[in-house]
Amino acid sequence: MFQLSDATALTDDLRTLRRALHAEPELGLHLPDTQRTVIDALDGLPLEITTGTALSSVTAVLRGGRPGERSGPAVLLRADMDALPVQEATGLPYTSRRDGVMHACGHDLHVAALVGAARLLAGRREELAGDVVFMFQPGEEGHGGARLMLDEGVLDAAGERVVAAYGLHVLANTLPAGLVATRPGTILAASDGFDVTVTGRGGHGSAPHTAKDPVTVVCEMVLALQTMVTRTVDVFDPAVVTVGAIHAGDARNVIPQTATFSATVRTLSEPVRAQVRASVLRTLRGIADAHGVEVAVDYEDGYPVTVNDPAETAFATGVADGLLGAGRTFVAPRPISGSEDFSFVLQEVPGAFLGVGACPADRDPAAAPMNHSPEAAYDDGVLPTAAALLADLAARRLARAANDRTGDGGSAEDGSDDDGARDRRAGTVAP
Repeated sequence: MFQLSDATALTDDLRTLRRALHAEPELGLHLPDTQRTVIDALDGLPLEITTGTALSSVTAVLRGGRPGERSGPAVLLRADMDALPVQEATGLPYTSRRDGVMHACGHDLHVAALVGAARLLAGRREELAGDVVFMFQPGEEGHGGARLMLDEGVLDAAGERVVAAYGLHVLANTLPAGLVATRPGTILAASDGFDVTVTGRGGHGSAPHTAKDPVTVVCEMVLALQTMVTRTVDVFDPAVVTVGAIHAGDARNVIPQTATFSATVRTLSEPVRAQVRASVLRTLRGIADAHGVEVAVDYEDGYPVTVNDPAETAFATGVADGLLGAGRTFVAPRPISGSEDFSFVLQEVPGAFLGVGACPADRDPAAAPMNHSPEAAYDDGVLPTAAALLADLAARRLARAANDRTGDGGSAEDGSDDDGARDRRAGTVAP
């Protein structure tokens, strides 16, 4: 339905929007300036706009079809809006003006691309076989904003539950600009974490036998967790446990009363996720008992595994093939250990999450700083590609859903039955 040329006319506007967002990043669930910028960018479009109460989200509904016609099915498109607590070091002319805050993960591009998709779809709304829900979400970076928007009814914003949901994420490295990668099934890891406090008995550093040293216990725990992973978790269904912080004591000759550490856990399946949680608790408690100290573990369940629906993934790669041409989309050979709260959306409705290369042309994708780096940079020339891809996914998925409702079967327009898509379903990976 859409072509890349349809989005080319939006390039300057989308680049301006992205750079304005980049210069004024905000953290967490409450992004008043970002919310205002998004609403202003959508001004004049035939959208039903609502904002969140638990967070500064924006939900916009575009009603497809001719006025007075019965509403059809609905599809959701999502963009996250929040930044990271990172001091930017890119030296770009539109670098962050807010100290210690940066759009280091590319969410500014996501927002601009979704605004572009809204403009494209609004321009052809009478051709749409249903409605589109645009989900502008705060709080992806560890705050679970997607779950809060689900609680506030984003999936039913059009009046009935959406039949599918799509999101994308730009990559500062790995992929050359404009390439699209995804995979059926698990695409991103679950992300959990835990904080540990070991309480012993303080004393003089010269007489450790009179104390119960929590520092040595913590050191043993950190090493034991690594052995636990390698000796209890299947290497073909892996897990990562990384200790990122350790704190104990203030003086070299004093044994402290307590020592603490914190860790992140990444797993690629729900069974292993549960297994690792149980193993961590058992290991830490066992070591504490062996040393006669107390241990308190605050284990936090974070984001679940992000799982793409296989049929929706085949559909999405087919659409991307038709839009971008052969050799521009491929199936990732394995999941990555990053995590996403779009996983909560995909637990409720079928859909797919896609990666879009945005590595600047003057950088080597294999060596460029990755997302979350203070030097992470993104080629905003990919914005028309991302906007057109989101718009085409929505339009073609609505056409398919409408055909399914009327019993007409699949539509050749959806792009999911071309040779490229068949190759992907057969496991072929494009170069």
